[in-house]
Amino acid sequence: MLELRPNCELCDCDLPPQSAEARICSYECTYCADCVDTVLKDVCPKCGGNFMPRPIRPQSAWRPERQLGLGNNPAGEKRYHTPYTRENIKEFASQLKDVQPDKR
Repeated sequence: MLELRPNCELCDCDLPPQSAEARICSYECTYCADCVDTVLKDVCPKCGGNFMPRPIRPQSAWRPERQLGLGNNPAGEKRYHTPYTRENIKEFASQLKDVQPDKR
C-alpha cells in the first residue's frame, strides 16, 4: 500500500491524499507537479527514475468487508525532504532528462 506522503520533498507544499498534483517515483519519493516539471525535469533525484501521478485513495470503504479507504488506511503524516541541493538536482537531472525512462 502506498504511503501517501503529505508534502513535496523539494518545496514542502502540502499534498493531501486527494491532491491531483502529487507525483511519485517507483520508490514513492513524492513531489508536486510543478517541481517535477520545472526543477526535476521528470528525473527523481534519488533513483533517476521518472514520475507518475500519485493515485488518489478513496475516502470511503466502498467494500466495508475489505477495510479499505482513508478511514482504514490513512495518509502518512511524516514530512520528507530531499537531501539534495537544487544545484545537485539540476546537475543530476541534466544528465538524465533526455534519456527515456525505460532506458535509464
